[in-house]
Amino acid sequence: MKLLNKYNNGNYTVTIFDDGTKVRENKLDNFAPEFPESIDYKITNYCNMGCEMCHEDSGITGTHGDILSHKFIDTLHPYTELAIGGGNPLDHPGLIEFLSKLKSRHIIANITVNVGALKTQYELLKSLSDDGLVNGIGISINSNSLYDMYKEQIELLPNVVLHIVVGYVVCNAIMELPCKSKVLLLGYKKLRRGADMYGRFGNIIDNNIQKTKEMLPDIISRFNVVSFDNLSIEQLGVKDYFTAHNMNWDNFYMGNDGQFTMYIDGAKEEYAVSSVSPNRYGLLNNITDMFNIIRRN
Repeated sequence: MKLLNKYNNGNYTVTIFDDGTKVRENKLDNFAPEFPESIDYKITNYCNMGCEMCHEDSGITGTHGDILSHKFIDTLHPYTELAIGGGNPLDHPGLIEFLSKLKSRHIIANITVNVGALKTQYELLKSLSDDGLVNGIGISINSNSLYDMYKEQIELLPNVVLHIVVGYVVCNAIMELPCKSKVLLLGYKKLRRGADMYGRFGNIIDNNIQKTKEMLPDIISRFNVVSFDNLSIEQLGVKDYFTAHNMNWDNFYMGNDGQFTMYIDGAKEEYAVSSVSPNRYGLLNNITDMFNIIRRN
């Protein structure tokens, strides 16, 4: 691991490494941040992939966010992690200029794309990585067959994390991915097209989630790194696994939504606790002001 930086946030110290490892430290019994450590930032709702479970309902009529004019960007603290997504963020016409601005301000930019984008936009994604404009690359995998189709390109990209929606991707397909992979398991979101799909195939989705839960020990032991969003922690009963194996949950759990993080929809110019939160607020010019409202509410 290579040290990216160490900084103070409120009453604790954050240490970040280039492989995504983050360590919080203090001599107190709580962490009280002054600003968000990481932000899930949706920069566009445009996408031509047509994924049937897309909880953002992104499509070819989706609009791009005016990201070069968002004033809160100038108030981000150095080494804040910005998880850039969409829609398909690679289609945003201002992406390279925006990423260059983030790099100049020492913001850690990560980007998430659908594996299908590699068909026509692999060279763009590779150049963003080679130029140091993005640090981590999340690739959403819908099936192991799609992984196999783009395996060579994926393995040439550094710091790749495979994003897998539990319930949609069957557990056997997860277990067939290369064991050296870093895997992020995401909970199934019953919103927008995700809700429509659940209405049609809810029993199958629930059954897939249950099977993945039963195979969780095998999944965790197979891959180099396995991580979870908070929804998959709930759906898969991850805390029970840690308790059963006498592992200290507090040493691994990175906090509730809104505790150290927040969500911003740059296309609609709204922010919230998370992407599934129904409570949305209009963008402000200062990130700390927005974070304080998130934490209060």
